[in-house]
Amino acid sequence: MESIDILTMDYQQYLTATEIAAIEHEASIMETREAAGIEALKVVQEHRGWVSDESLFAISDLLAVPVAQLEGVATFYNLIYRQPVGQHVIHLCDSIACHLTGLDAVLSAIKQYLNIDYGQTTKDGKFTLLSNACLGSCDKAPAMMIGTVHYQHLTPESAVELLQQLALKGELDD
Repeated sequence: MESIDILTMDYQQYLTATEIAAIEHEASIMETREAAGIEALKVVQEHRGWVSDESLFAISDLLAVPVAQLEGVATFYNLIYRQPVGQHVIHLCDSIACHLTGLDAVLSAIKQYLNIDYGQTTKDGKFTLLSNACLGSCDKAPAMMIGTVHYQHLTPESAVELLQQLALKGELDD
């Protein structure tokens, strides 16, 4: 990996005009530019799938906030990805409610179907499996979130069926 010269990083050379406009819009409605940090990270991730070091430095330059501050925000929020992820990111709830209602069997079925473990992406780049401390669905456990959609009352069979449908949909869209 080539090194990044942070002293000469020019956000205009790295971020697209669309990304810059969206970030500037977010900054314009916030009390301070640094308050737009999380929204700027979301904008870049929406366009690129994840937030690279280069993106982080470019956002820092655009918003005039320290890189370390943005890195702290990016690593705090589990929905900001600091490494490449699959087309579909599976957040499997790891709460006690999910454990008590069958999470282990659901997790086992997902891992077997996808042939990956937590933190890994399938060879075809379609799925990444992540744990999530809580998805707020304790009364509907076990639960997972893929993209922005929540799936609840999962069974091993229903979880695998959902993944099969997503995989098939992706093949039809290609």
